[in-house]
Amino acid sequence: MGFPEQQQDIPGVQSRMNPRPDCGEDSYVGSGKLAGKSAVITGADSGIGRAVAIAFAREGADVLISYLDEHDDAQEVVELVKQEGRTVVAVPGDLSDPAHCRAVIDRAAQEFGGTIDILVSNAAYQMTHESLDEVSEEEWDYTFRLNVGALFHLVKAAVPYMPPGSSIIGSSSVNSDMPSPALAPYAATKAAIANFCASLAQMLGENGIRVNSVAPGPIWTPLIPSTMPVEKVRNFGDDTPLGRAGQPAELAAAYVLLAAGDGSYISGARLAVTGGRPIL
Repeated sequence: MGFPEQQQDIPGVQSRMNPRPDCGEDSYVGSGKLAGKSAVITGADSGIGRAVAIAFAREGADVLISYLDEHDDAQEVVELVKQEGRTVVAVPGDLSDPAHCRAVIDRAAQEFGGTIDILVSNAAYQMTHESLDEVSEEEWDYTFRLNVGALFHLVKAAVPYMPPGSSIIGSSSVNSDMPSPALAPYAATKAAIANFCASLAQMLGENGIRVNSVAPGPIWTPLIPSTMPVEKVRNFGDDTPLGRAGQPAELAAAYVLLAAGDGSYISGARLAVTGGRPIL
C-alpha cells in the first residue's frame, strides 16, 4: 500500500503527516467502560497515546495527557476530550527527567482528588541507524532514560495514589521479540518494558493493581517520518501478513480492555496488535 514520501524532524508532528493518522477522532464510540476513572497517558499528543486518550475520554475517564513540546497537536486532544465532558489536563515536558515524571504524577493526583486509576506509559524515542557506530552514547542513554526510565519513575510515583482495581499499561513493541537491527536501542528498551511490566504484575498484585503491556506492530505515527529514511516510510508496514501498517485507532480497544473491568483478571500479559507478526 505504501505512504507518500515525507520527512520530519524528531519527534514529529501529527498535523503535518500525509495521510494524518486515524486516532479514532471520527470513529471510536465509547460505552462507559471507564466511567468515573482517572488516567495518566504519556505521549498523548499524537499517535497511539492520542488514540488512547480519545478512547478513554469516550469511555468516561478524566485524563492527564503528557507530551514533550508538540503544543498544537496536544491542544487538539484537549479539545476532543472536552467535547466528551471530561476533565483534561495537559502537561508538557521531557519524561527522560525523573523529576518531571514525579511532577506529572503529582499534578494528576492534585487534579483528580488524590486518585489515579490508570497509568499508560507510552512516550518513546527511536531512531534508525544502519551501523552501531552511528549510535552515540548520548542517544543510547536518552533512549533508555525515556523509554524505560520514565516507566519506572512514573510507576514508583503513581502507586501510592492507585487503589485496588487500578491498571498500569506499558507500550512495548513487536520489536521486543523481532528486533530490527536498525532500531537496536529502541528494540532493547521495548523488551525491557515487557519484562518490567511482567515483574510489576507479580509485585503489585497483592495491592490489587494489574500491570500489562501492549506490543504494537508497525503503526502509522509521527515517529515514522521523523525517524526513518524516505524509502522505509514509503513501504512502512507492507511486509506484515495483513499487508499494511496499522492505525493508532486500531490499538485503542486493547488499552481500554486492559484498563477496564473487562480485563479484571488480565495481569502480567502482553497483548499483541501486530498485523499478524508473531511475538513469543
